[in-house]
Amino acid sequence: MTLAGKAAIAGIGATEFSKDSGRSELRLAVECITAALDDAGLSPADVDGLVTFTMDSNAEIAVARELGIPELTFFSRVHYGGGAAAATIQQAAMAVASGVANVVVVYRAFNERSGYRFGQVSSAAAGQVNTSGVDNSFHYPMGIATPAATVAMSARRYMHEYGATSEDFGTIAVIDRKHAATNPNAWFYGKPITLQDHQESRWVAEPLHLLDCCQESDGGVALVVTSAERARDLRNVPVQVAAAAQGSGPDQYIMTSYYRDAISGLPEMGVVARQLWRQSGISPGDVDVAVLYDHFTPYVLMQLEELGFCNRGEAPGFIAGDTLELQGSLPLNPHGGQLGEAYIHGMNGIAEGVRQLRGTAVNQVESVQHVLVTAGTGVPTSGLVLRN
Repeated sequence: MTLAGKAAIAGIGATEFSKDSGRSELRLAVECITAALDDAGLSPADVDGLVTFTMDSNAEIAVARELGIPELTFFSRVHYGGGAAAATIQQAAMAVASGVANVVVVYRAFNERSGYRFGQVSSAAAGQVNTSGVDNSFHYPMGIATPAATVAMSARRYMHEYGATSEDFGTIAVIDRKHAATNPNAWFYGKPITLQDHQESRWVAEPLHLLDCCQESDGGVALVVTSAERARDLRNVPVQVAAAAQGSGPDQYIMTSYYRDAISGLPEMGVVARQLWRQSGISPGDVDVAVLYDHFTPYVLMQLEELGFCNRGEAPGFIAGDTLELQGSLPLNPHGGQLGEAYIHGMNGIAEGVRQLRGTAVNQVESVQHVLVTAGTGVPTSGLVLRN
C-alpha cells in the first residue's frame, strides 16, 4: 500500500507576506483559502475536509463558518510546529485516498511578527503543565530559551566534528536571498546579500549570525488536495503527491535532542528520507528542485546529508560552487525560502514546489519532474516528493 499517485494538489493560495498584516489571523486564513479554491476552480461548497497545525489559532469550525463550508467529514491537526508542514499534506492525501473526504484544504495563517513572536523567550513554554513543559524545564534555566539558542548547540558540534565554518552556513543564506531578490512576493525582494554581509551581521547565538536565522512574518498559505482523478478536470495542472512521510528519531526532543550519542545530525529527517525514496521510487539524484526548510542555515547542511545527497560531514563541500543555483545540479529554494521570502512555517515552500512543477514559478527551473519538500527540523518532521 502506498499513497503514491492517489492524491494531488489542485490549488494554492496565499496572502501577501508582511511584518504587520493589520488584520486577524482568521481573516488571513480565509483569504488564503479563498485564493487556493479559486486557483483550483472550486468553491467552499466543494470542501469537506480541513487540516492545519496544532499551533494554528483558527478553529476548523470558525474557518468553515466564515467561508460557508456546509459540512466537514474530516478535520485533523499535526503537532510539532514547522515539522507539521509536509505532514498536513500527508493527512489530506490519506483522507482523500481512503475516501474519508473528497476535497481537503490545508492551511496555516498567523501574525507571527506583529503578534506572537516565536523567536523570543517565552517563559510560559517551561511552565506549561504537560510533558513539553517538563522537557523545557531542563534547558530554560540554563539560558537555552529561544530556537536560535537551541540550534546553536548542534551547529557548534557540527562545526567541531566536521570542520564546517560560519561561511559554509552563510552560503545558504546568500543563495536564499539571491533567489528572493528576484521574487516580487518575497519580503526581501530586490535585497540580495553577500557573504561579507552575512559575516558582518550581528551574533544572535554563536555560531549563528542574524542572517543565519529566518524571518518572522505575518501571512497565510493554503493548498487544496483532492484525488488525482478529480484534479485532472480542474482549473490548473495538478501536482501529484508521489510520497509523503513523517519521522521521529531516537531520544527525540523538540529542538533539544542533546541526549543522543551524536547531536550533529537530524536522524528524524533520515527516517523521513528512507520513506520518501521508497514510496516515490526515486533517489536523491532524481530530484530537480529541493525546497528545504531553512529556519536556520546549519540545519540545511544537515538535511542534505540525512536525505542522501552527500555523506555525513560532506555538505560544506557539496554546496560549493554553483550546486544550489537555479542552473546548478540541485537548485535550492527558488522562491527564497523562509530566509528570503517569508516564514510561514514551511507552507510557502510547498506552494513553491507546486509552481515549479506547473512551470509558473518566478524563478523557474527548467524541465522539473520531481520536487523534494521538507518540513521543520530539530523536531519530529515530515517531507514530500511532488511530481507532475
